[in-house]
Amino acid sequence: MLSFEQARQTILDHIAPLGIERISLLEAGGRVIAKDLLAPWGMPVWDNSAMDGFAVRHADCAINADGTTLRIEGYIPAGGCMEAAVAPGTAAKIMTGAPIPPGADAIVPVEETSEQNGYVTINGAVKLGDHIRFQCEDVKNGECIIPAGTVLRPAEIGMLASFNYLIVPVYRRPRIAILSTGDELVEPGIQPAAGQIVNCNSFAVAAALREIGAQPLLLGIARDNLASHVEKMTEGLKADALITSAGVSAGDRDLVREVLEQLGVKPVFWKVDIKPGKPTAFARNGDKPVFSLPGNPVSTMITFEELVKPALLKMMGFPRVIKPTVKATLLEEAKKRAGRTRFLRVIVTNDNGTYTATSAGDQNTGILKTMIHANGLAILPAEPDFIAAGEQVDVHLIGDQNI
Repeated sequence: MLSFEQARQTILDHIAPLGIERISLLEAGGRVIAKDLLAPWGMPVWDNSAMDGFAVRHADCAINADGTTLRIEGYIPAGGCMEAAVAPGTAAKIMTGAPIPPGADAIVPVEETSEQNGYVTINGAVKLGDHIRFQCEDVKNGECIIPAGTVLRPAEIGMLASFNYLIVPVYRRPRIAILSTGDELVEPGIQPAAGQIVNCNSFAVAAALREIGAQPLLLGIARDNLASHVEKMTEGLKADALITSAGVSAGDRDLVREVLEQLGVKPVFWKVDIKPGKPTAFARNGDKPVFSLPGNPVSTMITFEELVKPALLKMMGFPRVIKPTVKATLLEEAKKRAGRTRFLRVIVTNDNGTYTATSAGDQNTGILKTMIHANGLAILPAEPDFIAAGEQVDVHLIGDQNI
């Protein structure tokens, strides 16, 4: 049986980014750029003013007791320009972003001047280059502005728009098929009869997929017979990946692994030394991953978070696929089986960078509401079998990251 770390790494070793698609820049937020994007020109395109004020020759602005007075010759609004040079003893009124006129080598902000009868008085020292944004000082022509693997945030979107990149190459969003199995399941909206339960796993997994930008495809429920499993899984294997829940243990009606092998899917591993989530399986249909998760809703969500999500992020080209951990002081003791990694649903508190974690409630895998209360998963290492209150543990933050 693989350890948690071995299972996660084995999955990642079998995953590669999907193909590339070109999409509208307006639709590209949160996506991952698939190729280096270069600046087709320098930025700024020309020297321009960083302030509303006056374009001057700094040599004209010697300090004296009464300030320096210059005749105003010309006005340059944003979007305009002035072809005539600023002559000695003169200044040109200029707005922020307007090109620096010939002859000028400094800008005096308007609040440092007084203007009257066509003249401006400079009331302070002026240095060469004051308040000028120089050509190409931000970006040089041909410079890589967005390297491949960058997640597009508003800042990157704005940069690309400034260079007229209206269509951009990004890694494709995977289409992920989701299948729940079991005769006991009914779909949401149907009142369950005695012995039946509502299929919540498909909805939880679909929501988790949408959260990371993947596209869920709900296949419904495979009943506990070979024909139903074959029909549903055949359809699911057409997607970029298949996620099943339940039917992966060793019971008489646990048909998932058997049917996958019938359909030519190659198993990679079955069972991981973790709690919850031990009967997790991973297989490949050609180069497409197949994840078979336990049916218990808590186990499904935790194994998705810790084993499936990193793989899907890699498929979408994300540079960092394993969520960083924080060190948190465990406020309650925890017992576990030696040799097995345990995920503890916890409530994490951050006090000026010092993290503490307390149990989110009953850790039985049948207690679903702990997943609502928890904002972290404490990773209790394989060894030892007891962690005392006050010890530090690694915690993956989940849900609201602003803890």
